[in-house]
Amino acid sequence: QVQLVESGGGLVRTGDSLRLSCAVSASIFRINTMGWYRQAPGKQRELVAGFTSGSNTNYADSVKGRFGISRDNAKNILYLQMNSLKPEDTAVYYCKVVHWGATYWGKGTLVTVSS
Repeated sequence: QVQLVESGGGLVRTGDSLRLSCAVSASIFRINTMGWYRQAPGKQRELVAGFTSGSNTNYADSVKGRFGISRDNAKNILYLQMNSLKPEDTAVYYCKVVHWGATYWGKGTLVTVSS
């Protein structure tokens, strides 16, 4: 069983930055598929940014150029740097890891962007 714990969310203003962290209880060195998702009130969960096939990354169009995903394999932490935040970025942010064919989710961290 792999546990994921997100942190770093909070209340910020438009244009501010936040860095989210996701601490993973297993080694992420060989994990190819992991990423960040978000779910806004009344909406479906959507991919924000992810690693696929190792170092390849993909981003939602709405966050390209503003968000950056990174990983620290030594510390087993996944990060999401969020810059130029907008009110529409308000959501609960979740990290997801696929480990040995099983999918694991964290409980999420709330990001609220005020206008």
